[in-house]
Amino acid sequence: MTSKTEQAKKSSYAIDEKDREILKLLEQNAKWTVRQISSQINLSPTPTHERIKRLERSGVIKQYVAVLDKKKVDKGIMVLCMITLSKHNKKAGSEFINTVLQFKEVVECYNISGDFDFMLKILAESMDSYHNFFVNQLTEIEGIAQTKSIFVMDIIKETHEVL
Repeated sequence: MTSKTEQAKKSSYAIDEKDREILKLLEQNAKWTVRQISSQINLSPTPTHERIKRLERSGVIKQYVAVLDKKKVDKGIMVLCMITLSKHNKKAGSEFINTVLQFKEVVECYNISGDFDFMLKILAESMDSYHNFFVNQLTEIEGIAQTKSIFVMDIIKETHEVL
């Protein structure tokens, strides 16, 4: 667990234009070497490496990942599931969140405003596997008042790039 001082240090790191250039390159390809990045941003490898390490320590760079083709790993069904809880208090919200965090099918979870409290992005192998998950796991969570499942027919734009 991080201390308040460490958390404050992480949240107070101000990034400059060189940092932004590094981040844009890493978003496009996290496998680029320090040498490749440094040549792109016109900075020598050592200060480039130091900047990357500082961005990692400060929490600006959260992790490095491989982006998979969902269909090629048998996750061809994507569902956006909206959830309304029957009670709106800290305990009910925490219990829901803690349960949802355990489900491998749920790849993203958002606390939202409007008619629903949460939106889940769920990946499944098939309609049958989604139905099984929905009936036997998701709707078994105590305190769910309403759900609405929206099936994604096609992904028009999907990116992990922020800058």
